[in-house]
Amino acid sequence: MSTRPENDPRLTPVCREDRVCTGVTTVRGRVFLSYPSADRPGVQVVEALPGGGREPYPDAAWNAGNQPPDSAFVHVNGLRAGPDGRLWIIDSGAPQLGDQQVPGGARLIVVNPADDRVERVYHLDEAVHPGSYVDDVRFHGPTAYLTDAGAAGLIVLDLDSGRARRVLDGHPSTVGAPLVADGRPLRDPDGAEVRLHVDQLEVSPDGRWLYYQPASGGMSRIGTRWLDDPSVSADELAGQVERWCDTPSTGGTAIDADGVIYLSDVERRRVLALAPDRSVRTLVADPRLSWVDAMWIDSDARLWMPAAQLHLTAGLNGGHPAVDYPVQIYRMPVETGPPAVDHS
Repeated sequence: MSTRPENDPRLTPVCREDRVCTGVTTVRGRVFLSYPSADRPGVQVVEALPGGGREPYPDAAWNAGNQPPDSAFVHVNGLRAGPDGRLWIIDSGAPQLGDQQVPGGARLIVVNPADDRVERVYHLDEAVHPGSYVDDVRFHGPTAYLTDAGAAGLIVLDLDSGRARRVLDGHPSTVGAPLVADGRPLRDPDGAEVRLHVDQLEVSPDGRWLYYQPASGGMSRIGTRWLDDPSVSADELAGQVERWCDTPSTGGTAIDADGVIYLSDVERRRVLALAPDRSVRTLVADPRLSWVDAMWIDSDARLWMPAAQLHLTAGLNGGHPAVDYPVQIYRMPVETGPPAVDHS
């Protein structure tokens, strides 16, 4: 008799995609999606239109994939609305994980949804290594924090000056172990074990803490006051890192206004809820939750979960594509909405 969980009726399918989709965010009722080109090349950022259409965003030119980058994406890894209501798009700067950085490619691109125009581009060249893969972003007032899953470390970005600093470079808390999903180790097309360094991150609702972890799990935290001060030495900063929770291989996280961190357990197709007291419970377990990637909590306290099936793409499945299309994005109600420090 099967011990796999049954379909959970709280999960509502909201998007059906014919490509692997790892990012979803909402801005004033509009829905934006990102595709990492993990299964095939194409448009990287779209607006999901109410009638079911997909419109390249902010326009077709940005999605043309020109290299070297000139008002075009190299490789979008994710996107999210910020606390200012603008759309923030993370360009990893490398065509794929493991590739070398394209000069000028690692960027944080800010789009104003009011007129659908790129308002500012933050260049991250001074804070990346040749093997970097900029992964995700969170906010704390005038500061943005970004993870580097390719060359383990964090990036601290001053949003006023545009200056980017690299911190905790190669620190054990940022270094990933071999990834496991659906109970098996992941392999690249050459058969080597797959490692994703520091990937997920969240800022506590009071802005005091940054929580972060490699995709293989093992969550740490550090006070934002230490990260925000450029005069703090590397050794002193390393001494402020606190191991927070032993977590499983994870595709994505989200945090609510009560400080509960939702994290996807890609080993067991479920989403866990990690409370501020470090207690962990299963929020939802469902066989359809196949590698839930970057999650999103909207203003109506609904958790969006893209079941990206990333581990079934050729790059993580020994060179053999096995994605079961369509790729679905699910949504379910949670008790609390997002923290204002992140988005409203």
